[in-house]
Amino acid sequence: MKKRIAILATDGFEESELKSPKEAMENEGFIVDIVSEKEGKIKAWADGNWSNEYTVDKTLQNATASDYNALVLPGGVINPDKLRRNDHALMFVKHFFEQKKPVAAICHGPQILISANVVKGRKMTSFSAIKVDLINAGANWVDAEVVVDEGFVTSRNPNDLPAFNSKLIEEIKEGKHELQHA
Repeated sequence: MKKRIAILATDGFEESELKSPKEAMENEGFIVDIVSEKEGKIKAWADGNWSNEYTVDKTLQNATASDYNALVLPGGVINPDKLRRNDHALMFVKHFFEQKKPVAAICHGPQILISANVVKGRKMTSFSAIKVDLINAGANWVDAEVVVDEGFVTSRNPNDLPAFNSKLIEEIKEGKHELQHA
């Protein structure tokens, strides 16, 4: 059975942090859905400007964690700030942890995880600007290109995408992680 992966994003996501993992997962034969808070298209952010539009496959109202094998959270500054204020997004994220499925977040993406209250006691990394936020939320923050903690994959920035994508795919292939927790 083909693995189905959700990428949760909305307007203002960092383009490379959605596009690169999506292509890497599709190259592995995974089915990848862009899940968002609205129908239609969402607009990327790249090099300090608005960029391309991407088609939303499912809205949060029509998606559940049980539909997917894993979750990916791209960064950007606007994207996670919008999603962390959306209760549907926070519950969607929380359910992946409860179901012990792989979750991956890069750059500012972990801001959503702070608001979903799933980082306490977890070893992770992020963009340096949110290091203190993660530590204050109880995470064990380390400065590394990719950190894996029981199916939970995090990276710092777009330069880390090759390592991020590789670990993400490895964790998805391994499947559920009994020690994955919120």
